[in-house]
Amino acid sequence: MATTQSRSPGYAKTEPFKLKRRLHSPANRMHSGWTWRLVGLLCLLSLSSAAQAKPTLIWLLRDLPPMTIFEGPKKGQGVIDHLMPLLIAGMPQYEHTLLRVNRARGLQMLQEHSFACDPALLWSKERAQWIVYSIPAIRAVSNGLVVRQQDRAVLAPYLVEGEVDLAALLAAPERKVGIVAERSYGEFIDNLLQQAPRGALTAHYGNDALSNLLSMQRLGRLQVVLGYWPEIRYQATQAQIAENDLAFYPIRGTQKYLSGHVACSNTAEGRQAIEEINNLLRTVPHEPLNRLYAEWLDPERRADYLQQARTFFDRQAAQ
Repeated sequence: MATTQSRSPGYAKTEPFKLKRRLHSPANRMHSGWTWRLVGLLCLLSLSSAAQAKPTLIWLLRDLPPMTIFEGPKKGQGVIDHLMPLLIAGMPQYEHTLLRVNRARGLQMLQEHSFACDPALLWSKERAQWIVYSIPAIRAVSNGLVVRQQDRAVLAPYLVEGEVDLAALLAAPERKVGIVAERSYGEFIDNLLQQAPRGALTAHYGNDALSNLLSMQRLGRLQVVLGYWPEIRYQATQAQIAENDLAFYPIRGTQKYLSGHVACSNTAEGRQAIEEINNLLRTVPHEPLNRLYAEWLDPERRADYLQQARTFFDRQAAQ
């Protein structure tokens, strides 16, 4: 008992005092200070990294020969396939993601206000309410009507100087025109299609819509198909339909060539992207793209297309 009593006061006095000194020693205060500085520095670096993260721009790509080609011997050799690297290289402020979509999904994403752009859309008054368009990016031949050679007489009553009066054709109750659903064919043709009598159109959906229409035509279930002649020739070749078996007719009232645009979602980000894209489109070399597109045309059309496209883009670059 005596031994315990003689040691207890010393223990009580020394141990807490030593612990207190240990907690508040200069070395520990310095260590604690550096720890908080390190935590602060890591937070700042994290915030800085987040602030510098690039926004992601989603490019919506559809299988649309000769603009974009997903499969076959000419895979990746479309006009837009060659334009895309120029646009991406000129916009390093974004992370770029290429997304393959069908027409319906692409339009849905643009309408949902995703930060997305489609590099090959025709201008449409209806879509301009929720899409922002660039200046023209490409020039293409206008749409027309295709029939089998053996069915050329079907269009004879509607020909005016070698061009088809589409309004009169659509009004004929015995004729149906095959179209790709939800596709814009240019403002003039779109207006005629919207006014078409019920039952005048046979619309197909999906990625293989045009191929399905051409198959129906080959089987005699459909006589007239609306579309771009270069695309129809390509799809016909893929379906083993000889080009010489088909005849193409322009539509009366349409311009010889029309413009394709880059179209982005109508958001602050989308509008900013379009301004940057417009600057690029005024400076990118269009001649190689024009020549690439011309290779898809009939030989007798190529020289005229190249001259018209060159004049068009030279005028645009000067604006």
